[in-house]
Amino acid sequence: MSLDIYVPRDEQFGHLKMSDFLTFSLKFTVQSLFPAFKALFDNTPNEFDSFEDVLELYEGGIKLPEGPLLKALIDSIPLEILKDVFHSDGEGLFKFPTPQVIQEDKTAWSTDEEFGREMLAGINPVLITRLQEFPPKSNLDPNIYGNQNSTITRAQIEDKLDGLTVDEAIKANMLFILNHHDIVMPYWRRINVTTNTKTYASRTLLFLQDNGTLKPLAIELSLPHPDGDQFGTVSKVYTPSDQGVESSIWQLAKAYAVVNDSGIHELVSHWLNTHAVIEPFVIATNRQLSVLHPIHKLLLPHFRDTMNINALARQLLINSDGIIELTFFPSKYSMEMSAVAYKDWIFPEQALPADLMKRGVAVEDLNYPHDIRFLIQDYPYAVDGLKVWSAIKSWVTEYCNFYYKSDDTVQKDSELQVWWKELREEGHGDKKDEPWWSKMQTRQELIESCTITIWIASALHAAVNFGQYPYAGYLVNRPSLSRMFMPEPGSPEYEELKTNPDKVFLKTTVPPLQTLLEISVLEVLSTHASDTLYLGQRDSPEWTKDQEPILDFERVGKKLSDIEDQIMQMNSDHQKWKNRSGPAKIPYTLLFPTSEEGLTGKGIPNSINI
Repeated sequence: MSLDIYVPRDEQFGHLKMSDFLTFSLKFTVQSLFPAFKALFDNTPNEFDSFEDVLELYEGGIKLPEGPLLKALIDSIPLEILKDVFHSDGEGLFKFPTPQVIQEDKTAWSTDEEFGREMLAGINPVLITRLQEFPPKSNLDPNIYGNQNSTITRAQIEDKLDGLTVDEAIKANMLFILNHHDIVMPYWRRINVTTNTKTYASRTLLFLQDNGTLKPLAIELSLPHPDGDQFGTVSKVYTPSDQGVESSIWQLAKAYAVVNDSGIHELVSHWLNTHAVIEPFVIATNRQLSVLHPIHKLLLPHFRDTMNINALARQLLINSDGIIELTFFPSKYSMEMSAVAYKDWIFPEQALPADLMKRGVAVEDLNYPHDIRFLIQDYPYAVDGLKVWSAIKSWVTEYCNFYYKSDDTVQKDSELQVWWKELREEGHGDKKDEPWWSKMQTRQELIESCTITIWIASALHAAVNFGQYPYAGYLVNRPSLSRMFMPEPGSPEYEELKTNPDKVFLKTTVPPLQTLLEISVLEVLSTHASDTLYLGQRDSPEWTKDQEPILDFERVGKKLSDIEDQIMQMNSDHQKWKNRSGPAKIPYTLLFPTSEEGLTGKGIPNSINI
C-alpha cells in the first residue's frame, strides 16, 4: 500500500478515511482489474454492439474470463471487499452501480436539452461563455496557425433564434458558446497522428430560450489544413436534426464536442484548477505559518489529504501510460496540455464572481443579491455556487477582522508576509512576475485570498468531481475519446450509419476496455469516505480557544444549512427551474454542502481529498 512518491509524514493518510480503501481500490483497479479486463477483450469481440450491451454492465454485470489471472485476482481479495467495493460475486462477475444519468430515463442523455443543460449543471459547468461577436474568433497566432476563426454562418443558425437576427440575439445576451477550439487545435496533429485518437477541435453555439434552457444551434468540428498549420483549418458545421441519417450525424457531432469537453474537464477544470494549483498553498502554509497562527488554523482543514491524494494521482492516474492517458483524447499529451493551460491561470479570477463575469454569464449589479446579476437565470452551478461563495466569504471576513484589526496588522505580520512571498515566488514560481497577485497589505486582500483558496479546495472541487460517476459512469453520455472521424457520404461507415447508428456511435466513442477501466476509477473518485468532513464542519469543536470565531463558525454552519434547504426547494420546482433536473431527472446537488458516505452526487468536503 505504500506510495513510491514522497509525502511528508503529517500529510499522509492517517485516519479512517478509508485511506487503505482508497489506495487499495485505485491500485486494485489499475494493477488487477485492468489486466483482467484486457484479458477479457483479448478473447472476445472488442466492441459494444448496442446500447443494451453497455447497460448490461449495470443491470447484469460483466464476467471476467476463467483462468489463472481470475483465480489469482479473486484469491487475493477478501470476499467482503469484493462485494462491497467492487460489486463482485467473488467468482468473476463484476457489476457497476447504475449512474444517475440513466436511473430514471435511459435515453434522456441523448436529447438536445440535456446536452445543453449539462453545460450549466453537469460535471464541467465552468466553461460556457456568452458570445459577444459573430462569427467567433480565434486567439491563436495567425502567423503560425493561419485563419482559425469560425466558419459558422448566420444562415446556418438564424432560423433557430425565435425570430431574432444573430445581432439581436447577441445584444439580448441570448447566444452562448462552449469553445474548445483554441486549446485543442495546437495539439491536433500530434494527438491524431501519433495515437489511436481521431478527434476534432470543436465549437458549440447555443441559444438561451425563454424557458431558461439552452438550445444547441450548431457544432463546428475543425481539422488543421492538410497542407500545413499556416493555412488554417478545414471545418464543417453540423446543425440539429431528428430525421434519418442526419439525426445520427448530429448525435455524433455532439459526441465529438463532449469528447473535447471530457478531456478538458479532467485535465484543466479538475486536475489543474483544483488539485494542482492548491498544492503550493498546502506546502507554503506548513512551511511558513506556525500551527498557532490564525491563518494556519483557518486554512488547515481545507488542505487535509490533498498532498497524499495528489501523490496517488501522480503514481496511478496522470503518470505516463496511466489511466488518464489511456482513457482521454489527449493521450500522451495530457500533462503537456494541462501545463500549457496553466499559463492562462490567474489567481484572482478563481473567485466565483470574477469567473462568472469574465465568462460573460453574469454582470455586476448592486441591486441583486451578492451584487451579481445572472444572464442565465437558471444556471444551477452559478446560483448555488454564489450562495456558497458568499457564506465562505462572510466567515473569512469575520474571522480575519477578529485577528487583524487594521491593514497595519496585516503588513506587520512577518509570518504572513513570508508565507505569501513563498507562495507566489516558489509555490507558483512560474507566476511570480504576474502583476495580478495582491500585495497582501490590506485586510481586504487577505480576506479575498483566503476566500479564493477555500473556494478552490472545497466547493469548486466538489462541483467538478463528485458528479463524475453520476454523469460519466455511463460513458455513452460523456465519451472521453473518439476513434474514428465523422463518416463521410459514400463510405462504408456512412452506409452502416443508415442501418445501425447505435453501433457506429459506440465504435466511434465507447471502446469497451477503456470504458471498463474509466468507470471503475470514476466510481472510486466520486465516492465519499466515512470520515469526510464537510464545509462548515471541524474535527474538534475546540479548534481555537477564542470564542468569537467559534460563534462565527457556528453561524456559517447555519447559513450552509439554509442553503441546503434552498437547493432542495428549487430542485422541487421543475416548472420554474428546468435546468435543475432536466430530461435525465438528476436533481442538481453537486453544491449541496453535506452528504452521506458513498456515491451520492452531493456534498462539499472541506478539502480535495479524493
